[in-house]
Amino acid sequence: MSRSTYPVFTLFCALGLAACSPESSITAPSNTAAVDTECERADLVLYNTTIYTSNTDQWTAEAVASKDGQIVFVGSNSEAEEYICGSAQALDLEGRTVYAGFTDSHQHLEGVGRRTKTLSLFGIPTLQETVQTIEDWTANIPDGDWVQGRGWIEREWADEQRFLNKYDVDRFTADKPLFMPRADGVSALVNTKAMELAGVTRETPDPEGGRFERELDGTPTGYVLANAMNVFREILPPETDAYLKDNLLRGLRANASLGWTQTQDAGMSYRLVGLMKEIHEEGNMAHRVYAAIPVKEAATMLQRGRETTADDMFDVRGIKVFIDGTLGSRGAALIDNYSDADHNGFMNRTTKEELMPILYASLRQGIQIETHVIGDRAVRSLLDWYDEAYNYVPRSEWASEDLRWRMEHAQIIPPSDQQRFVELGVLPSMQPSHAIGDLNFAPDRLGRDRLSYAYPWQQLVDRGLMILAGSDAPVEEGDPRIEFYAAVARSRLNGTSEAGWHPELAVSRETALLMLTLWPAHGAFQEDLRGSIEVGKYADFTIFDNDIMTIPVADILTSENVMTIVGGEITFQR
Repeated sequence: MSRSTYPVFTLFCALGLAACSPESSITAPSNTAAVDTECERADLVLYNTTIYTSNTDQWTAEAVASKDGQIVFVGSNSEAEEYICGSAQALDLEGRTVYAGFTDSHQHLEGVGRRTKTLSLFGIPTLQETVQTIEDWTANIPDGDWVQGRGWIEREWADEQRFLNKYDVDRFTADKPLFMPRADGVSALVNTKAMELAGVTRETPDPEGGRFERELDGTPTGYVLANAMNVFREILPPETDAYLKDNLLRGLRANASLGWTQTQDAGMSYRLVGLMKEIHEEGNMAHRVYAAIPVKEAATMLQRGRETTADDMFDVRGIKVFIDGTLGSRGAALIDNYSDADHNGFMNRTTKEELMPILYASLRQGIQIETHVIGDRAVRSLLDWYDEAYNYVPRSEWASEDLRWRMEHAQIIPPSDQQRFVELGVLPSMQPSHAIGDLNFAPDRLGRDRLSYAYPWQQLVDRGLMILAGSDAPVEEGDPRIEFYAAVARSRLNGTSEAGWHPELAVSRETALLMLTLWPAHGAFQEDLRGSIEVGKYADFTIFDNDIMTIPVADILTSENVMTIVGGEITFQR
């Protein structure tokens, strides 16, 4: 079955993600069916609107037309009249605004779908209410079955801002193992039952690249970080392909409803790749997906190489590497100690010895590298390792000199290392929402001095770097409005901030739009295909009910996506 609007739209209705009235408030002119020998061929025309093209040579337009999924015209309403004829579907978008299709440059698609079916702890205002929510959910879980969920985050609690531990949940989970990742996905809460099943005791050593938090006598508290999570993941119940495929489908639909026309998946296993290929063949791709394979499957990636579909809906091109933890969990690797702890985090979720052969092979085979680094020590180390790989492999053996290797998150970058991004051609892939969420703890973790180069968006742009903006959903909400707002406001969603948070590091709305459109396309080697509204590129559009380029900043968050178009086809309509 070819990709079409009908199955996607009906699935939205089933999930309650779209208004299901057969009528639309977006109107077409009465003469669209007329036959005109002078008619310019098009099958979709959007007109009577403001279009932000993300093309600096023609930043705005009034109308756009596409044929067979590609843009054939960008210009004025009067010029578009010759396309509003024949069998073209013409949409009068008065009062709405069109943008080049938004791209989430760092997401985990299966996790976005999964959180629609498991316990979500996002947005709960206190520790006490969080624990009560877990207890209420647990009451419906049979003895012996796993209690699973995600999304708790102590930094937003109004009562106690501490990590959860086994003592919070053991009293109501004695016969039910529990595994609940924190919102960052790089640390988790486990209970005593889970540790018994995994064989974790006070004698269990910390794994390389991870840590069991402990009491003074060495007893694990039930808060585990990074690679210490693996022993619990290994004993979770197996998941069927049907379950995972449903998660992927749910993620696709949820993303399209928000206006994403592509997401870039930072660590999609080959099992999920196979399921994505099925979804593509069945015609149910609600948006494009660009994927990197997790480093543990790097050997397979290097053997199989890049895989893509003819319509560029699905593209597998990179390897995702994991180095340090997160700032909130004090797992990010810092050069100096945390300001609120007597250590400097940890690295080695992937060791240098493991990584360097992968970097060498990737240079020879033209594979993109995407590396999770957050702390300044992790950033500096990876710049060193990238540079070492560049120098080790003779240029004559490189598949291409256009590498576009990326660093994902890269939250703390000293000025000297910012310049190395430029010199080494490394792309920063950053999530604006992380900065406004981290307002609640980053000053304590880093101290005033390091805040001057934390989340340094404008400093990077001033150096000529393209920032690839994303959300890291399901770590964050995964909403393009929040990412755009965070980039331009650099304040909490209620407009508040903290002293010393460096508002000058926010970016302009024009830059924020490029961070969500053209620059991510470049980060996926697709700038000639998509990312801006230009003749010859794919007809990927995000349509909002408001002009987020001009309305008051606070109103950005209440704007709504009313239509998502991918390859000239409507994949979501409100």
